[in-house]
Amino acid sequence: MSGTAVNPAYLQLQHVVKDFGAGAVAVNDVSIDIAKGEIFALLGSSGCGKTTLLRMLAGFETPTSGRIILNGQDLAGLPPYARPINMMFQSYALFPHLSVWDNIAFGLRREGQAKAEIAARVEAMLKLVQLEKFARRKPHQLSGGQQQRVALARSLAKKPQLLLLDEPLGALDKKLREETQIELVNIIEEVGVTCVMVTHDQEEAMTMASRLAVMSEGRLLQVGPPAEIYETPATRFVADFIGNVNLMEGRLSTIEPDHVIIDCADCQHYVGHGITGSQDMLVSVAIRPEKIHLSRHAPDEAFNCARGVVQDLAYFGSYTVYRMKLASGAMLKVSISNTQRHREDGLTWGDEAWAHWSRNAHVVLTQ
Repeated sequence: MSGTAVNPAYLQLQHVVKDFGAGAVAVNDVSIDIAKGEIFALLGSSGCGKTTLLRMLAGFETPTSGRIILNGQDLAGLPPYARPINMMFQSYALFPHLSVWDNIAFGLRREGQAKAEIAARVEAMLKLVQLEKFARRKPHQLSGGQQQRVALARSLAKKPQLLLLDEPLGALDKKLREETQIELVNIIEEVGVTCVMVTHDQEEAMTMASRLAVMSEGRLLQVGPPAEIYETPATRFVADFIGNVNLMEGRLSTIEPDHVIIDCADCQHYVGHGITGSQDMLVSVAIRPEKIHLSRHAPDEAFNCARGVVQDLAYFGSYTVYRMKLASGAMLKVSISNTQRHREDGLTWGDEAWAHWSRNAHVVLTQ
């Protein structure tokens, strides 16, 4: 699958393949166009090929076939040090014996830049990441978030054409990671550098990236903006991998230009638009838990509802997740926002309830 950027392509991956031999194809015919200034995320589980793809961009791995073009320049044959690219690793790889100032200056000194130029650039980077007061500290004297910003400043100091981030926030705890995501995006956007990041964290990819690609077994399954991939997944794998989802297997019983009806074990789905398919075709219906409503009483409409028993519930503060057992034995996950401090119709373990959803709440998947 090719993911085409809105603006002219600045980075192009054209039919890139990496075959390690013995049937181990890590990257399988990947083509992506990435626009200048874009933050693009490669998202997938371990072993899907995303890190291999990033290493080929950096020059640490050589493609078996295909082309990688950056700003009109074919990167084939260029060693890592000759590429206008910098990579920030999950471990940050800061030099423990050097100060923050010297860590940022390291690459500039290696290039033999003049002392005045180095000083000006390091000071600009320190200001960008708001670490001027910590310039003389060693990495072990900083918090995880501060170390992450030093690594970013060092990566940006040489003004790379492309910035690669490998699990950039993986070493931080959850709360700090959430705070740092927006901070990191703001810094990258202020500099205007094009960025490709690798992550297995869905929230991280959806928060930071302007577009993302979901990978599995070396292939791109879907490329697009986060909201598009979440709301209209192209395959069962993407629907299941991104966020929480209920997948119901069913059969197309009615096909009209403006709607379809799908028979499932526990309910009939009325979908408020037409789809490409044939009578009795097997499909999956995907419904996000937050798009389902719960009530003690049966809804007026016969479609898009199912009766079940609350098997489990978990309170997360801003929302509560219910797991309902349906007549077929299938489990339905429902997420309800806690907009009131105390719900008058609060459901609990063992209660019977009706789940219902709108005609446009679900996505029909044929693959």
